[in-house]
Amino acid sequence: MHATLPLLQESGFPALRRSALETLQVNLGYRCNQSCVHCHVNAGPGRKEMMDNETLALIPKVLKSRELGRLDLTGGAPELHDGFRWLVQEVSAMGAEIIDRCNLSILFEPGQEDLAEFLARHRVEVVASLPCYAQANVDQQRGKGVFEKSIAALQRLNALGYGRANSGLTLKLVYNPQGPSLPPDQQTLEAAYQRELRDHYGIVFNQLLTLANMPIQRFGSMLISKGQFHDYMRLLRDNHVAANLEQVMCRTLVSVDWKGYLYDCDFNQQLGLALPGRGRPHLRDLLHTDITGNPIGVADHCYGCTAGQGSSCGGALAG
Repeated sequence: MHATLPLLQESGFPALRRSALETLQVNLGYRCNQSCVHCHVNAGPGRKEMMDNETLALIPKVLKSRELGRLDLTGGAPELHDGFRWLVQEVSAMGAEIIDRCNLSILFEPGQEDLAEFLARHRVEVVASLPCYAQANVDQQRGKGVFEKSIAALQRLNALGYGRANSGLTLKLVYNPQGPSLPPDQQTLEAAYQRELRDHYGIVFNQLLTLANMPIQRFGSMLISKGQFHDYMRLLRDNHVAANLEQVMCRTLVSVDWKGYLYDCDFNQQLGLALPGRGRPHLRDLLHTDITGNPIGVADHCYGCTAGQGSSCGGALAG
């Protein structure tokens, strides 16, 4: 049972407005083969929420209608959705970029034995969670045995060409801090990841993305239970960097939940903060509505994206 989170109200966070939409980020459902401590979605094996086929079929139509070049698939484990492969095939045929936010251990789940080959065949960019290059830290955060599976999965992806120069198959890794702290410098940590994974496991990858943990859902509940929530929020606010506002992901991305409703980002989605304005916008509305210039819903958790070097689905914001 999770502790009750304080309500994250609108705060002194600066007002933001949208730029031109570039990325459709879709949460296909909350079912996952893992239950990670840092998960802001509270995903796990027992979750039943999954996108229906009618909503799924809207995704290629919206990409075409709005001339969007990037589909970012997340979950849970997005690969567990029965329509995942259909969607990838449809969007791949359109020539759009596809990102799969993969937890790596999914490659060893029943029915996913050929997943790596499928992703490579459709040239899907793999953004893979690996919160540390040390086994003890990964297993503590993600569960016993996850590190071993993750290493095996990365080696399998490397064998298919992922992460290798001139292969056209992009492999990015994602780091999350173990607790209520800001991520270290992304470039410095990336060099350490490259060295440790190459020297010990022969693994190569294209880029490391460092993400701050958001004080919502499972991670937020953990902070409350340990009496660390308000200190962590203070840390985020005190390290706010105004220059990061120009590059926050909500300016060019819209988040879609498993029911098809729209949000400014994945974090607002989990907090139920709908797009500002009237009604409750749905994916189908994007077929005939341009949201460029619209205000973005902000609250205290937004400091998680602007603190320090900044944090987004594409990693650190500060160069």
